[in-house]
Amino acid sequence: MAERKASKSTASSKAGIQIDSAQVRELAEMLAETGLTEIEVEDGDRKIRVSRGATASAAPAAMAALAAAPAPVTAAPAAAEAASAPSHADALKSPMVGTVYLAPDPSSPNFVSVGDDVSKGDTLVIIEAMKVMNPIVADKAGSVKSILIENAQPVEFDQPLVVIG
Repeated sequence: MAERKASKSTASSKAGIQIDSAQVRELAEMLAETGLTEIEVEDGDRKIRVSRGATASAAPAAMAALAAAPAPVTAAPAAAEAASAPSHADALKSPMVGTVYLAPDPSSPNFVSVGDDVSKGDTLVIIEAMKVMNPIVADKAGSVKSILIENAQPVEFDQPLVVIG
């Protein structure tokens, strides 16, 4: 608690919001260390969200100025790609942010391939999040219609992974 009070003395006040720039920098460093794209901390009625590589949010301008500069965003190609991509509303989606692997290790075959029949509970992929390997299992039985990700690809929460029909 003493550390927190000491760091508040360096806080600046804009538009009535207390911003602890040291805490924002610490959160930005955590993003870089963990490979996450966004982190949010809430303390009473104060909320700090730091993100990188994301579009602008409704966060106050003062918070955005203290956050690390995001990578340039090219919205036009992304929008065109999204418009031309088929909807995968029925796809199994990622329950977390991490790196997806199609096989248990580099020398093993993939868990599933397009055309394979799977049962509910069969492992489809593994997502590594914070050095923990999390098996992602089929939520229903059926045939693998398409695999929407590549091996060792970073994935976001709720990103479509595999279509089972």
